[in-house]
Amino acid sequence: MKREVLALALIVPAPASPANAVDAGALEPGRYEVSVRLDLPNIEGAAAARVLSLCVPAQDAVGTHGLMALSENNPFSHCPVFNVHQQGSTLSFDIVCPGGNAAIASASYRLAGTAFDGRIAMKLGGKNMTLTETQAGRRIGECQP
Repeated sequence: MKREVLALALIVPAPASPANAVDAGALEPGRYEVSVRLDLPNIEGAAAARVLSLCVPAQDAVGTHGLMALSENNPFSHCPVFNVHQQGSTLSFDIVCPGGNAAIASASYRLAGTAFDGRIAMKLGGKNMTLTETQAGRRIGECQP
C-alpha cells in the first residue's frame, strides 16, 4: 500500500503557475489606454496632452512591443527603429529618420505586465530643440480586429 501511494505522489505534477502571470519584462498583448503628453522646451504651459488607444501585438518583429511616438504630427511615425535593448522590465530604442538633418529620438520604457510608462526625447532635424513625450498606458481589454 505504501508503494502505491508513493508512486502516485511521484507522478502528480507540481501546481501550475497562474495562467495570467506575466513575465516581468513582458507587456501583455491587448488594447491599452495611453495618456500622452508632449512637453515643449522653454514654453510654459505649452504641453499638449491627449488620451488614445493602442493595440500591443502578441508578436512584434522589431522588439518594441508596438510602442512608438504617439503625439500628433510627429515625424517619427514611419521612421525605422534601431538599437532595441530590453533588460528585465526596461526597454529602450532609438528612432532615426532618413536624410540629412533628420529627426532622431531616444525612447525609454518601463514595462509592468499590463501597464507601461515611457519617455521619448525627440530632436527635430536641423533644430536645436528637444521635445519630450511622456506616456502612461494600462491594458483595458483585447485588440479589436
